[in-house]
Amino acid sequence: MSALTDAVRAGRTSEAVGLLDGMTAAERRAELPELKALRKELRADRWSSEATRAHPALHAAGAICQTGAAAVASWLAGTDMRWSQSSPELLLHLLGDRDPDWLADVAHRLAERPTGTNVPYELMAGLVRLSGCPVPTTEAYVQGWVWHLGGTWRESDTLVERLRKEPHLAALVPAMFETNEVGSSLWWLGSEGPNSWPGALSQLAEEGVLERKTLIDVCVARLLRGGQTNGLRVCLRLLKALALTREEQRERTADWLALASDSLSLVASHAQSVLAALVLDGDLLPRQLAEMSEAVLFRNEKKLVRAQLTLLGKVLAREPSAADLLLPAAAQAFGHRDPDVQERALKLVERHAGKVAAPEARDELVASAEQLIPSLRSRAAEAIGATAPAPEPLVHEEVLPPAPEPIRLPLAPESATELAEEISALLESADDVAAFEGALDGIVRQAHVNREALLEALDPVAGRCWWDQRPKPGDLSQADQHFSTHHGLADPSDALALILATLRGRVGTATLQASLQRWTVSTGCVHGPLACAFEARVWEIAHRLRTDPLPFLLSTPTWSTGLLDPDELVERLDAYKSSGVRVAECDFAQALLRVGREDRSAAEAAAGRARALGTAEGTRLAQWLTAGDPALPLDRQRTSDTRVLLEFGEVEELQADFPQEFRHLGRRVAAPRKGWCYRHWNVGLRRHWLAVLPERRELVAVRILRDLSAVALDDERGAAEILPPLAESGGEAGEAVHLCLAYGLGARHEQDRLAAVDALLVLAARGQLDGDRLGADLGQLVRRGAVKPTRLAESARTAAATGAEATVWRVLRHALPILLADLAGAAAPGSIGSTAVTRGLGELLGVAAECVERSGARGELPHLARAADRRGASRLVSQARRLRDALNREAAA
Repeated sequence: MSALTDAVRAGRTSEAVGLLDGMTAAERRAELPELKALRKELRADRWSSEATRAHPALHAAGAICQTGAAAVASWLAGTDMRWSQSSPELLLHLLGDRDPDWLADVAHRLAERPTGTNVPYELMAGLVRLSGCPVPTTEAYVQGWVWHLGGTWRESDTLVERLRKEPHLAALVPAMFETNEVGSSLWWLGSEGPNSWPGALSQLAEEGVLERKTLIDVCVARLLRGGQTNGLRVCLRLLKALALTREEQRERTADWLALASDSLSLVASHAQSVLAALVLDGDLLPRQLAEMSEAVLFRNEKKLVRAQLTLLGKVLAREPSAADLLLPAAAQAFGHRDPDVQERALKLVERHAGKVAAPEARDELVASAEQLIPSLRSRAAEAIGATAPAPEPLVHEEVLPPAPEPIRLPLAPESATELAEEISALLESADDVAAFEGALDGIVRQAHVNREALLEALDPVAGRCWWDQRPKPGDLSQADQHFSTHHGLADPSDALALILATLRGRVGTATLQASLQRWTVSTGCVHGPLACAFEARVWEIAHRLRTDPLPFLLSTPTWSTGLLDPDELVERLDAYKSSGVRVAECDFAQALLRVGREDRSAAEAAAGRARALGTAEGTRLAQWLTAGDPALPLDRQRTSDTRVLLEFGEVEELQADFPQEFRHLGRRVAAPRKGWCYRHWNVGLRRHWLAVLPERRELVAVRILRDLSAVALDDERGAAEILPPLAESGGEAGEAVHLCLAYGLGARHEQDRLAAVDALLVLAARGQLDGDRLGADLGQLVRRGAVKPTRLAESARTAAATGAEATVWRVLRHALPILLADLAGAAAPGSIGSTAVTRGLGELLGVAAECVERSGARGELPHLARAADRRGASRLVSQARRLRDALNREAAA
């Protein structure tokens, strides 16, 4: 080992620098092989104290010993030394005597690296200064510059003063608005005050340090391109600080029109205000205003739509001759989803319809009027002289998406290389239950027939994983330490890590043996039994890989829902018998829970073949298949507070002849006591829990019900993603499934509500949706404050927009009477209460009215008449009247 390598290994940076300063270029190149070997050695355990001590000196020494610019840049940006780099000052000292063109090449190569490589800005800027090259305008360089300026301020040094000293200001400022992340950085570093970027840049533009036109152009271009909201806010504040003149605004009319029609709401609002000022000053032609209106009135934001209608009204009052152009544009709002907007647009048309002269314009108004809700069409017909619409027929054809069909899972990969590729993808994201189960079975199969080939194929995959670090002699590996003390598998990737680490000898036999005793008692967590069953099987597979390898798994599902065909399980047991393989207890228990029993004829036929095997497992399978449909507990009841939960009694058939780890699945489910919350930390396993009990989704739903209630009551995010797989699963869709769905429809976050809508449509398409039950649940949850009516209205509107108006109405007709009854009993005659339910009830009534109008439903809704007869013109009253009129409308003859 050379003196340089010895100093680097010991972390003696000063000594290493002294040695390097005294070497020739050839001597440095000769040191490089030993430095590379040291780096490879330290990479195996990059977080050890030895690596942390050596990396700063290694970072500097390796860079100075390289010859090519590309090699130096690659060394300096290496991920293994990202958090233990040498200082930029030292690197600049060591590299400073190189050729300027070479330094420029290094600077630009470093600047082109992704921002996540953490190349210090000071290093890149120093290389630019030493070389005299043009400044890079890449995202890494510009973002580093922005954060450098924001992090080096002094009390007597403002941002404007720091910017004035920047020699490359004219190139860097426009580049800020062309990169993806810098706008958000500007926001977090200060969007207001004396050190704000908008204020500083506008001041420099006023002083002539920056070109004003360039600054405006890059801001507008960034707004047109879109991006993160915070970055767009910075652009808007800069534009406002620059105080564009009327001429500057007029030059960019086309840009404002594009922004008003297709950009974020805050950007569109600003563009609309600029265009409105141009219109009122006479700088925008009626044709351009009509073009703008057709785009803006198509948007969902009611504030923008109302402002546009107001602007149209002002122009029509001042320029009656523009009615032929502007009124058809205003009529675009007839198709808006908000009935209040439709009525506002109709009032505008009624006010100015007499000014329309061109027959073509009147024809456009007549055509647009067909989009109005039925209660407004008669008024439109009277205003524009069209024929009043005929009563709609009662016949309505429900449009539902096709029910999803289970997908038969492919066989496990035949080669170890293919399997390794699948495992590599799964380690990044193992949410796909089918892929996970296929990989698990593939590992077992390949390890049984060709273990060495599998280990060789897995080398590139395992080499980048934390659990594959080789321990020092006498020490436990990181994987063994982790899995011997863990408190549950965090996600499916963690489960795969356990299996692979066992296969590669990183988990000891003692750890695996101890794990077999871990799950004998379930935790108090309501999710515990589901997690226990999943994890016990994974640990058993890992133990058998080490001690008694299986040829394949019995429990690998046949279908994407987790279901296992009875005939296939019989064939697997027969193969086990022929080979003399000892059945794995948890694997067989999981196979029993997955085997399909709903098809009674297929189950009974398979039972006969299973009994003929003459094995204990064949007899147990035959008994299981002939036991009848999967049973649910007889004892079921609700617990009610703000949060409605369920309690289930024991499931008898899951108690006997199952391993202890699986019996907890059938134990009593008690609702948590008031104020107590179970939040299972390994929520990444939720989808896999359904595959534990693919024909008993009620037993899964009751255990995740608390999680689903949190998306509505506690504004949590993500739990509702389980709802579509729950709807696609097997077994009864009973009280627990519908209550989970009810909470999902009232979720705080849109992605959760969309998942709930998908589940609702799946259940409806499969004929498993109980609209009466779901409606009653929703009415009670809204009444108790667990679900906000505005959120429910959004979900109902989304579902109805797919063509499922009749389905949505079947649900709402049982939810609304509960809310209307409370309203009727609590409010004084002639007035409407001001509770939270009341504020959102108008939205819900509006969706119900739309569903009735489109589906042709008729009849009476309890307590609706009393709400409709109230005084006033609030949204609640107007929509109650609209719903009453729709339900009482005469059918066509």
